[in-house]
Amino acid sequence: MKVKFIHFGELEIDGERYTEDVIIAEGKILFRDKKPSRKKKKDFSGHTPLSVKEVIPWSCKELIIGTGEEGLLPVMNKIYEQAEEKGVKLMVVRTPKACKLLSEADLSTTNAILHVTC
Repeated sequence: MKVKFIHFGELEIDGERYTEDVIIAEGKILFRDKKPSRKKKKDFSGHTPLSVKEVIPWSCKELIIGTGEEGLLPVMNKIYEQAEEKGVKLMVVRTPKACKLLSEADLSTTNAILHVTC
């Protein structure tokens, strides 16, 4: 899978453009539903954090989380705790780097959550 960060607010995955946050699970592309995490918004300077209330694609050995162009997506501590409990290697990096890692990853063992803005 070829994943490229185009610019703030836009990714390209295998030639198709995406302007919303995505989840890549078992090679399939889904859109991230932020609604379950919105209650935590006030805790993080107006950004909707990534929390365990969302669908997290834990069925993998490695989970790449792209935190946006500037790395401003807050990732709640429970995400780190659950990753450790489940034995999933967590890579939390800015989205441009996450795209590069994902392009080189084995999608049978690696899933991702990619934030396209901040």
